[in-house]
Amino acid sequence: MSRCDFRQISSMWVRKWLSENRRECYGHYSTLLNELKIEDDKAFFNNTRLPRGLYDEVLRRVEGRIEKKDTWYRKSLPPGLKLSITPRHLASGDNYPSLFYNFRVAPNTISLIINEVCDAIKEFAAEVIQCPTTTEEWTAIAEQFEKRWQCPHCCGALDGKHVAVTCPWNTGSEYRNYKGFFSIVLMALVDADYKFLWIDVGSDGSSNDASIYNGSELKEGLESPNNIFNLPEEKSLPGDDVPVPYYIVGDNAFGINKSPMNPFPIRNMEHHDRIFNYRLSRARRVVENAFGILAHKFRVFLRTMNQRPGTCRKIITTCVILHNLIGLRYPATHNNMMDLEEQNLNVIPGAWRNDKVLLDVYHERARNTGTQEGRQIRRYLGHYFTSKAGSVPWQDKMIL
Repeated sequence: MSRCDFRQISSMWVRKWLSENRRECYGHYSTLLNELKIEDDKAFFNNTRLPRGLYDEVLRRVEGRIEKKDTWYRKSLPPGLKLSITPRHLASGDNYPSLFYNFRVAPNTISLIINEVCDAIKEFAAEVIQCPTTTEEWTAIAEQFEKRWQCPHCCGALDGKHVAVTCPWNTGSEYRNYKGFFSIVLMALVDADYKFLWIDVGSDGSSNDASIYNGSELKEGLESPNNIFNLPEEKSLPGDDVPVPYYIVGDNAFGINKSPMNPFPIRNMEHHDRIFNYRLSRARRVVENAFGILAHKFRVFLRTMNQRPGTCRKIITTCVILHNLIGLRYPATHNNMMDLEEQNLNVIPGAWRNDKVLLDVYHERARNTGTQEGRQIRRYLGHYFTSKAGSVPWQDKMIL
């Protein structure tokens, strides 16, 4: 069969409106996106959730990995088109048929493109998702928590959230969570600037915070007797001479220990217990804001993901990478999304709180018991936060 004959046959099984010429004339990538690039940077960011400069940077770095060779009967899709489809899916949560009509690319091809682009963007992971491994890095994070959130020696805030997915085939109730829908879990450690330092993606929805953390390399590193994460040595707090270890903060899912540190139980709390819980909540709110900003920016989190679990993990990881990249390159984009405290102590809710929020991971069934040493440190911090050296002027008003 000659090439001409093959092209005549192929014209019968390729829909005309999906042809290369029609796509270049009428598809979103060649029309709307180009217009936004030239005329409206704000609308371009709203469409892709990537500032134009970052979009161009990502394209330069991944195009070699997502570009295909042309064949004698068909041209390959340009890397820019592939990159445009993926952020649009992450930003809007649109399903593949919707993207199909907008970009004039078949749904089965879109499914391959999103996997391909997410794999390519993982190139940034080592650059932007880095759990500290040196004493200097941990100390810098602790200084930021003390400066911004008045929580001394805090090295991060830890929490987990459910991401809704359709029930994976042949898994029964494995992915069914305590709220009755199917999900996978994103657990993360976040610094004072809403940057994800460490993530664990893909645990099934029936898991709880404690079991995920107990099986993670994060716990192994933080609680290692050999201090393999190189946490700073115990140091006294300002105005005091009692050495206090560095720690991360979490909720009651994580047993009280030197790390993580969690709140006092709400029953029979004394004044210093309530002050401690308030001060701890200021630091813990960072991870809540980080999840909220992530879901507000990438609306795919607010819908049920229809892909296989492996693809869902790639999508979640890609969103976290892009979140950190935007925070590093364009930090001002997060300002209107996070909770803020005014000087008169009113809390201004971040824009993400207007959305359906990601659900906390269930932790009642596998609560860690904790250690006596952790309880003693928590009790000492409670008294320190009510002392002259460790208190802040507004804390008593906030617990009324």
